[in-house]
Amino acid sequence: MTKYGSFPGTRPRRLRTSPVMRRMVAETRLHPADFILPAFVREGVSEPVPIAAMPGVVQHTRDSLKKAAAEAVEAGVSGIMLFGVPEDAKKDAAGTCGTDPEGILQVALRDVRGEVGDELLVMSDLCLDEFTDHGHCGVLDEHGRVDNDATLERYAEMAQVQADAGAHVVGPSGMMDGQIGVIRDALDQIGREDVAVLAYAVKYASAFYGPFREAVGSSLQGDRKTYQQDGANIRESMRELALDLEEGADMVMVKPAGPYLDILARVAEESDVPVVAYQISGEYSMIEAAAEKAWIDREKAILETLTGIKRAGARNILTYWATEVARNLR
Repeated sequence: MTKYGSFPGTRPRRLRTSPVMRRMVAETRLHPADFILPAFVREGVSEPVPIAAMPGVVQHTRDSLKKAAAEAVEAGVSGIMLFGVPEDAKKDAAGTCGTDPEGILQVALRDVRGEVGDELLVMSDLCLDEFTDHGHCGVLDEHGRVDNDATLERYAEMAQVQADAGAHVVGPSGMMDGQIGVIRDALDQIGREDVAVLAYAVKYASAFYGPFREAVGSSLQGDRKTYQQDGANIRESMRELALDLEEGADMVMVKPAGPYLDILARVAEESDVPVVAYQISGEYSMIEAAAEKAWIDREKAILETLTGIKRAGARNILTYWATEVARNLR
């Protein structure tokens, strides 16, 4: 006994005494195979175009995209998610260039498959927002509202065109009701049962998408709150998850990741397929901006956020740092 009472018999600090001890007992580990690299390819440019709101990220040329894909393979990254940025003059109300076999996204899919083959999962964003002149994720009705069922017809066509262009995985991100079932049927009808569907099962209308709008040259006026989910709701997310699983989703996603770790944990508990989380543009930009001002340690902050996402239940993570972190882990 001391004048302050007895010494503790249980000392958790023993398992924190050194880097090797902490490494040995770590409950969550990051691995290069955890990561998927989101990448933008822009039509009609001869050099990569820096994205001002996302320091270090660019709109790729076709050639620089192929190089980025090869670097991801070398680093051990599992996948690359492609977003196409067409010339403004090619955008229209129906997002026609999104289903044109010679549209920028389909061309890029063929380029990347030709470069890396099956060494990297080549994934495609299946959505109309990059290709429409109004910037919404679907076609509009006569009242200017997104027409759910008319949009599903466009998504079915997009799925088939993207599969033909070489996508291993399609990622429908538009949050239309019934989109997973329609896309699965469309793929099966052309004999592409091998193409997986990554469902954006939980996608919130978030303030953190801002930098992404610059990255894809979005034409959006207004917001997407009539189809993306309300950040205040949990039961709604669980309902969306159940519907996507019932419709045949091979994987499910939570987007954004960081502000919704509680939702990610719930989805991971309920899902019987792999769970993916998207660390989105705003999450990336905040860390880069704070690090640029030396307010935080950049590398430690990146690893801490990614570890938190995996600890919450993500099997895989879309992050703009995918190749960099994978290299450092190796």
